[in-house]
Amino acid sequence: MGNLINTIKKFIANKNTVTILGILAGVIVLWVFYNYRVNKAVSPIKVPYAEHAITARTQITKEDIKYIEISSEFLNNISIITDANKLIGYYVNVGTSIPEGGLFYSSQVVKLEDLPGSDYDDLPEGYAPFQLDVNNKTTFGNSIYPGSYVDIYMRANDNGTILVGKLLESAKVLAVKDSQNQNVFDSNTTRTPALLIFGLIDEQHLLLTSAKNISGVELFPVPRGRNYTDAAGETSVGSMRLVEFIQSRSEQVSY
Repeated sequence: MGNLINTIKKFIANKNTVTILGILAGVIVLWVFYNYRVNKAVSPIKVPYAEHAITARTQITKEDIKYIEISSEFLNNISIITDANKLIGYYVNVGTSIPEGGLFYSSQVVKLEDLPGSDYDDLPEGYAPFQLDVNNKTTFGNSIYPGSYVDIYMRANDNGTILVGKLLESAKVLAVKDSQNQNVFDSNTTRTPALLIFGLIDEQHLLLTSAKNISGVELFPVPRGRNYTDAAGETSVGSMRLVEFIQSRSEQVSY
């Protein structure tokens, strides 16, 4: 036994042995560290994603969220929200939306108190929002902005006669939206206008809603200060003639 202990002491005291043991210890440390980093990098983590598309200003609920496992390495230096408690009850920020299957980024989600004002904040009492379908052409190359005023014209086929005229004068534009209900002018991204939103009194709202529901009727905006030039084959008429046309086609509405 004594000889074994002496042998071990001599082995440890040998400089070559110390060097070898140091190298082995270093290799073991590096191996452990490497495996730790690899396991951490490939370890999946469960993160929430949108079950369906969620538009701006929409409150996020539990039903809007599903979960997927992704590599934790993917989350490095990316502001993806991994905690559902930081989503449920929050709102999708203006100027953005969450696509179906999309992850949630911190810049896209805000508390209610941090959500920029509604499109209807400036809507006077007694007014209701009205949406008018538009495109890049009818908005004069996307030159109609929120806060501007437009006249709303109407075109209709009255037994083969194409009637065109100004139906409503000086309507204030509250918002300009694209087909995804995003504000067209909220970001630097080029967006194509699809909706103009106005605030109208009840009588005006009912009149334009009735007109929209008549087959073959087209409503379109013309910026204040600009005149609409009748196209070939069109008959220019006054607003009363247009109202009469709408009344005659709207069996359930009287003015």
